[in-house]
Amino acid sequence: MSYRVGYGFDVHQLKEGLPFALGGIHIKYHKGSLGHSDADVLIHSICDALLGASNLGDIGTNFPDDNDAYKNIDSKILLKKVVELIKEKGFIIINIDSTICLENPKISSYILKMRSVLADCMNIDSDLISIKATTTERLGFIGREEGVAAHATVLIKKDC
Repeated sequence: MSYRVGYGFDVHQLKEGLPFALGGIHIKYHKGSLGHSDADVLIHSICDALLGASNLGDIGTNFPDDNDAYKNIDSKILLKKVVELIKEKGFIIINIDSTICLENPKISSYILKMRSVLADCMNIDSDLISIKATTTERLGFIGREEGVAAHATVLIKKDC
C-alpha cells in the first residue's frame, strides 16, 4: 500500500450581492465569493489537495479559468471529476481535514450539511470529512470581510 498526503489552499474575494457557495451549499448572506466558477473555496482547496496528493497538478491546470466550460460551474461537479481522476490512478480517500477562514457569516450550523453534501459528491462516509471554521480576529483581508479562505489536507492510499 502507498499512502500520500495532499494540501490545498484557496481564497476568493467577497463582494456584495453575489451568491455564497461554501462546502457545496449556498449560504444566505449579503456577500458572496467572486470567481470564474461558483468560487467555493472549501471545495477548491479539497480538489487541490486531492490532485496534489495524486500528482495530477492543481485545479487551475485541470479546470482553467480561461475555459468557458467552467464559467459559473457548480464546484461539486469539479470535485466529482477530481475524485474520478484519482480513482483512475487507483487511489481512495482515507480522510480529509479542512479549515475555513472567515469573519462572517458564522457557519457552525452549516458544517454537518456541508459534510453530508461533500461525502455524497465523493461517495465516502461523512465521518471521513472534518470541517472547522476560524476567524482571523479581524486582522487582514479576511478580518475586514473582504475575502474568504480555506485550507485542506487529505490522506489517500493506493493498493500496490
